[in-house]
Amino acid sequence: MIESKLFRIPMLGPDDVSGLKALVDQGVINPEEVIAILGKTEGNGCVNDFSRGFSTLAFRSYLQEITGKSHSELSKQVAFVMSGGTEGVMSPHAVVFTNRVKNNTLQDEKSFVAVSGFTREFLPEEIGTKSMVSEVAKSVIKLMDSAGIDDPEDVHFVQVKCPLLTSERINDAHTRGKQVVTHDTYKSMAYSRAASALGVGVATKELKEADITEQDIGHNWSLYSSVASTSAGIELMNCELILMGNSRLGSGEYWIGHGVMQDSIDLQAVLRTLKNAGLNFEELPNRRELNRIVSVFAKAEISSTGIVRNRRTTALTDSDINHTRHARAVVNAVIASVVGDPMIYVSGGAEHQGPDGGGPIAVIVSQ
Repeated sequence: MIESKLFRIPMLGPDDVSGLKALVDQGVINPEEVIAILGKTEGNGCVNDFSRGFSTLAFRSYLQEITGKSHSELSKQVAFVMSGGTEGVMSPHAVVFTNRVKNNTLQDEKSFVAVSGFTREFLPEEIGTKSMVSEVAKSVIKLMDSAGIDDPEDVHFVQVKCPLLTSERINDAHTRGKQVVTHDTYKSMAYSRAASALGVGVATKELKEADITEQDIGHNWSLYSSVASTSAGIELMNCELILMGNSRLGSGEYWIGHGVMQDSIDLQAVLRTLKNAGLNFEELPNRRELNRIVSVFAKAEISSTGIVRNRRTTALTDSDINHTRHARAVVNAVIASVVGDPMIYVSGGAEHQGPDGGGPIAVIVSQ
């Protein structure tokens, strides 16, 4: 049995680890059992968002100090997935995942389990290509096995932190006679997210790897995963993954369900997801049911047409604010208006993560 727990911790800045420290000091969290930290930091979420690396450094340094483990040892145990951008009313925070493996006994009923893992490091020329699709798929399949999940329908959210291209990385590829998928460092984030998401889709059997071409990556929006959530960052060259699902290895404390928003204002999809996660209500959930929510995760995107419900938007033509920042603010506000809490994980850039303009949403509730 795997006793998976998660703790949502408010943050006063990217380097604020006081919330985690308090829970460790109180004996609520055993730092040896931490498997992943998923954070929303208040940078711009773009190529030069160094708040992600700053936050990773702060949490990693604290865990190294408290556990006595080396950087290398900790990197094999804990996935540090930091997503930049807390636009609108989104509240900066971190979700700390812990696992306590008690035995291999299967329970009568399935319940929430979270596991984390890593791909190998990628060469710059592999970022955003089918090589990345294949490697992410292999890693997700391994995580499903470790979580005791043999039915892809029991996978409800797969968070991937993936690398991006910088000028230095592009030049490195060129010195070796290799070509990269794009010379635009910002667009490289989209390609990396796209390839990673398609890899999740292959692993969960939503897609067939043989049907995906290099040209499809970042272009063919008919191909997508309904459980993939990918975020690109400058602070790594491999992919770090957190898989969440329901398994008979679960301890029974939580349950996870998911849905797919068809566009950024799809309120009905939010309500369906809450019901899928086990909340009981007719039109809107009451406060008692909402108090059962442990955490909410979602992806945000502006349609490639710039149109929402047949209305023109300016998100794609705003030269001052990137469209992913618009998307995060909108989706967070829609979900927060229902659950009554703006401390929600919303990541922008949903290439192949749900339909064009939409994105997956997952809700974890206490049982």
